[in-house]
Amino acid sequence: MELKDCIFNRRSVRKYLDLEVPREMVGEIIQAGSMAPSSGNLQNWGFIIVRDKSARNKMADACLQQDWMANANVHIVVCGLEDPSKHHYGLRGERLYTVQNCAAAIQNMLLTAHDLGLGSCWIGGFDEGMVKDICDIPDNVRPQAVLAFGIPDEKPDIPKRENIYNMSFFEEYDSKVEDSDECFGYHGDLMLKSLKSSKETVEKKTDKWLDKLEKHTKKFLNNRKENK
Repeated sequence: MELKDCIFNRRSVRKYLDLEVPREMVGEIIQAGSMAPSSGNLQNWGFIIVRDKSARNKMADACLQQDWMANANVHIVVCGLEDPSKHHYGLRGERLYTVQNCAAAIQNMLLTAHDLGLGSCWIGGFDEGMVKDICDIPDNVRPQAVLAFGIPDEKPDIPKRENIYNMSFFEEYDSKVEDSDECFGYHGDLMLKSLKSSKETVEKKTDKWLDKLEKHTKKFLNNRKENK
C-alpha cells in the first residue's frame, strides 16, 4: 500500500471478526514500533502483547468498560520508561519526551497494521492502576496507551478533517496568506479533490486485502489444528 493511502485511509476500528491475528503480523507491528524516532535514541518504551481472552476482558473493563475491545484478538500495551528520559533531560524528559517517544511508536504500529489489512484502535482512556495490575507493570514504568488489533468487521467512514489552511501559519502564529494553493500547491484544495476521486480505488484495495488476510488466517488456524 502506498504510504499516502495508508496515512489518509487508516481508521479507528471497533468491530472485529472472531479470527486470530497471525503472530507474524504481530511481530511486524512490534518491529515497526521499535523503529520510531526517540529523544536521544533512548528507545525508552516497552510493548506488552496481550492475547489471553480473560486478560482482554479485564483490559476492556480497565479501559472504562469499553466492552468492544475484548473482541479485538490482540491488545498491545505501550509503556513508557521514564527513568532514562529523566536522567538525560530532567523533568521535561520525564513528562514530555517519554510521551512523545511512545506516541511516535504507536503511530508506526497503527499504520503498519493498516498496511497489513488489520483494524486497530488507539485507546488512551483507562484506569492506570488496573492496567498495571493486569500486566504486572512495575512502579517506574507507565502505560501510555492500549492498542487494539484484529481483523476488521467494519469500514468506518472518513471523518471530517479541517482544511490544512486553517491550521497552518507562516513565520508567526496565526499569520496566514490569502491563497492556500499559492503556498501549498497540490496540498491545498486540490488535495481534497484528489482524495475524493481516489476513495473508491482505495476501498477496493482494502477489500482485496481483507479477503487475502481472512484466507491466510483461516489457513494458519487449520494448519495449527492439524499439527496438534
